[in-house]
Parts: sequence; C-alpha cells; structure tokens
Amino acid sequence: MVPFLVRTGKCLPVTATEVTGTLLRSSQRVFEPLEAMAANRLRFRLNPGLVIGLGARTKRPGEQTVGEDIELRAVERPHDELTAYERLFGDALVGDASLFARQDAVEAAWAIVDLVRAAPPDPHPYAPGNWGPAEGDALAVPFGGWRDPVPGHRAGSGAPSTVTGGTRRTQGPPPTPSAA
Repeated sequence: MVPFLVRTGKCLPVTATEVTGTLLRSSQRVFEPLEAMAANRLRFRLNPGLVIGLGARTKRPGEQTVGEDIELRAVERPHDELTAYERLFGDALVGDASLFARQDAVEAAWAIVDLVRAAPPDPHPYAPGNWGPAEGDALAVPFGGWRDPVPGHRAGSGAPSTVTGGTRRTQGPPPTPSAA
C-alpha cells in the first residue's frame, strides 16, 4: 500500500499542485549528518508552473564526507498560462465542454461528500498563512513528514521546512527582522 496524503486549506502560505514520490532510503549511510538526511524523491509540480525534479543526497564538495540535499530539475517552466478558471470560462464561452465534469462523475463525487456531511469531522482551526494545524502535521509523521511544495519557503521566513515527529523543523538561517 502506498500512502496518499493531500494537504488543503484556504489560508495556506502557498497554492501548489504537486505530486512527490519518495523513494526508499538506502540501508547504507554514507553522508553526515544522518538526522538531516532526506530521502531521494521524484517531484512533479503541475501548478504554479511546471517542474519535474529528482531530489537526491550527494557529497558536498571538499575532503569531508558530508552530504547535501539537491534537486536536479529536468523541466522547469514558469507559470504563464491561463488560470484554471480563466480556461474554464473561455471554454464555456466557445461551447467546449471537454474540461467539464460529466453528470455521473459529479454524482460519484457527491456520494463521497454526502458520507462526510453525514458524520463531519471536528474542525481544526489554524492561523492564516501557515501550513495548518498540528493535527494535520501528525498525519504525515509515519510517512516521513510533510514536504513544503516550494523549496526555500516557510511561512514568514523564506527558509524550507519539513515536519517530522509532530514538530516543524526549519532548515537554513532563522528569519532576519525587517526594518519598518
């Protein structure tokens, strides 16, 4: 079984559609520090822009056997197309229904929604602009934690972060206060 996790929210710091396949870690540990070692991964970003990347741990240049996480991007295309709604409105104006859901697909989706509506889960509020409540972070812990969709972005700081063991760990320097 492959875990499939989706993080959604109206006030997350970034809107992105991304699929990341995490590869199994090697049993051989070559690079230090071990606690910071990320698993190799294959990443497909669909929105904003298009990115196909292979993330891996490689040896940092120099004499010491110290590793660093890198990403080789095979394709990187900036977001310069129409938004999803602009595309749908344009297609509707010219009578192209190919991107619209069929009636049977809509009914199947509502069957799932009706199950949730019958026994709604308790909401878990979170502050706007962060990655959501701690309960959401805890869901991903058994699978290595969440990976933020924009490398180099943490709400409010610009540093990448991951969530492991229910605690958000920031990589990189702490944010510097800006002069007002």
